[in-house]
Amino acid sequence: MILLRKSSDRGYANHGWLKSFHSFSFASYYDPQFMGWGNLRVINEDRIAAGRGFGKHGHRDMEIVSYVLSGALAHEDSMGNVESIPPGDVQRMSAGTGVEHSEFNHAQNQETHFLQIWIEPLKKGVEPGYEQKTISPATKRGTLRLIASHDGEHDSVRINADAKIHAGLFDGAETAKLQLDPARKAYVHLVTGGLMVQGQQLQAGDALMVEGEGMLLFEHGVNAEVLVFDLAP
Repeated sequence: MILLRKSSDRGYANHGWLKSFHSFSFASYYDPQFMGWGNLRVINEDRIAAGRGFGKHGHRDMEIVSYVLSGALAHEDSMGNVESIPPGDVQRMSAGTGVEHSEFNHAQNQETHFLQIWIEPLKKGVEPGYEQKTISPATKRGTLRLIASHDGEHDSVRINADAKIHAGLFDGAETAKLQLDPARKAYVHLVTGGLMVQGQQLQAGDALMVEGEGMLLFEHGVNAEVLVFDLAP
């Protein structure tokens, strides 16, 4: 089963300094048909205006992954981490027993465009943690590069979740196949450009909710960047 979710069907909030598309129910956007997929709970596509950001706020028992597309995201948390997250980096924060953090765009003339991803943890009540890695675009070109996993395999960031995240860049004749366990779920989120996945034509912001499939084919990309989630059922 493959269900296409169009970008235009997502929730949307415009707070002036923040414009956000919600793939699943979040804050004031509520749709009982889209509360998450497997253990994937949130994908917010956020655009933060120059000089603005999220003040200090708390999280608990959630794996939070930030994937910056343009601009930079300044992160500061109660664990003592003070970091800048540029495009290409993958940041993971394990909220565990509780953590506070802030996220800002300190640039004065450029917005920050990023994806905020929440995945339900495999174990609750763990010690909070932080990890950030640079993933070279060359390692994502024409393939699906593992960027997050429970075991940290292939130099991916380590997440306290029964999930894997792959990232790929596709253009022209570049193609790739991803083998799946049909007993699990998968979620495909097209970040930018255009891409055909398993015969379905996607444009930026579109997604596929996948269940019971053993393989996905990625082809006919046009400046495409894609994230693929391998998820608990």
